[in-house]
Amino acid sequence: MLVYFLIYAYLYGLIFFIMNTSGTKTIKRALLSVYHKDGIKHLVNCLHRLNIEIYATGGTLDFIQQAGYKVQAIEKLTGYPSILGGRVKTLHPKVFGGILARNSQPDDLEQLRKYEIPAFDLVVVDLYPFEETVKNGKSEEDIIEKIDIGGISLIRAAAKNYTDVLVVASCNQYSDLLHILNAQQGATTLEERRRFAAQAFQVSSHYDTAIFNYFNQVEAIPALRISYDESITLRYGENPHQQGWFYGRLNDMFEQLHGKEISYNNLLDIDAAIQLIDEFNDTTALAILKHNNACGMAVRSSLLEAWNAALAADPLSAFGGVIIANRTIDAVAAEAINNIFFEVIIAPKYEAAALEVLKQKKNRIILLRNNYQITGNMQYRSILNGILAQDKDLHTAHADELKIVTNREPSVGETEDMIFANKLVKHTKSNAIILVKNQQLCGSGTGQTSRVDALKQAIEKACTFGFDLQGAVMASDAFFPFPDCVEIACKAGITAVIHPGGSIKDQDSIDYCNQHEMAIVTTGIRHFKH
Repeated sequence: MLVYFLIYAYLYGLIFFIMNTSGTKTIKRALLSVYHKDGIKHLVNCLHRLNIEIYATGGTLDFIQQAGYKVQAIEKLTGYPSILGGRVKTLHPKVFGGILARNSQPDDLEQLRKYEIPAFDLVVVDLYPFEETVKNGKSEEDIIEKIDIGGISLIRAAAKNYTDVLVVASCNQYSDLLHILNAQQGATTLEERRRFAAQAFQVSSHYDTAIFNYFNQVEAIPALRISYDESITLRYGENPHQQGWFYGRLNDMFEQLHGKEISYNNLLDIDAAIQLIDEFNDTTALAILKHNNACGMAVRSSLLEAWNAALAADPLSAFGGVIIANRTIDAVAAEAINNIFFEVIIAPKYEAAALEVLKQKKNRIILLRNNYQITGNMQYRSILNGILAQDKDLHTAHADELKIVTNREPSVGETEDMIFANKLVKHTKSNAIILVKNQQLCGSGTGQTSRVDALKQAIEKACTFGFDLQGAVMASDAFFPFPDCVEIACKAGITAVIHPGGSIKDQDSIDYCNQHEMAIVTTGIRHFKH
């Protein structure tokens, strides 16, 4: 039995060895055409040490020659110089034939011999910086010249023929390539070549998406292309049994100063917090959010006062929430904030003493908000077998836009509170009602199937936490189809109302308010949020 076992083990090992080495290829010839030269010298040194013949184009050729390494000009191979201001350098059968030839096809190899075409085993490309050129606000002429033609063609050809060619499509992959070359003495496996090919198509598809989106800003072709090259794998999704990812460059927006990894639900709350606080840039404001809705918010002369007022709105819901401020977190405010448990705090700056206090909880996420402006005015949501897209709700009503529809005009204080409340209701899940007094959230009704239920919820919350609603204002995300809401609000002490208007029964609500000395203003803008 031992003999049979040894024979079986030997045969199994032999089969495993053959399967894992049959796709191995040693690189003999490389083609380099890169825009960014950073890191290329180390790569060329490695190729030279491994006796790999190097061909290069234009600036890459000059760089390698100046570094003192032997290199062949691609023009020598093609018999043509770079023409049309550098637009055509590599687009030639002697280049692409050497990349696309299949070693498994005798006819391909015969044609290489017949036309004296050298086969390439490695293609290294770094594309013209199209996105960077657009971002820097260059002229259209400059932008168009940064649309890479030869480079993208080299990438696609080499990636298509990954069974025989290793393609490197970005300078970000040099370190990975160097590791393989050094560890395997210039050899690559089929698995490695396929992985690099997949990354190459990732690069090329992202590049083409950026070009299309640039043109489509004007042309408005009814097609959607979205591409993100960076991602974060989250601990889990909305629930522990779901996987989750974030695609994008989160580090552009924040520097995480402390705490555990940011979760899927944290990110949803952080996004809601950013959208809300940005409505209040001209005043000292602080908000507390839970499940994407504000459970506390206030504007005050100091951050400590804003914190105390915001927390008073609903100290129960604030537990485990997300806190955001638009001013520096000082030590005094930090001491007060530190008295409750919360998941995340966001601010544009922290005093050193404040950070010492806030870092006392090891898992608490502390985010420093960078001076980064979110670009793009579209929102997307995956549904059914497609994607919903819409413009972002960027309209914020100002005092001079309000239409007074009742006999009584609101006071200056009421108007200020209604503007405050309208900003809040815009960022609250529908159906939504917001009650405000003295620039402080007093009660909110969120995500209700009935506007009356949302109002009753808001009043109950305000009363639960000791607010006197006499002289408070009410904001609604949509119009009142019946006068029942203004009647309930009036009996609770509310004296002014802001809503979009537009119901065929608007006059019923106006009549009731006129009879009870209440003020109504309309904005003409609905703020549903689902």
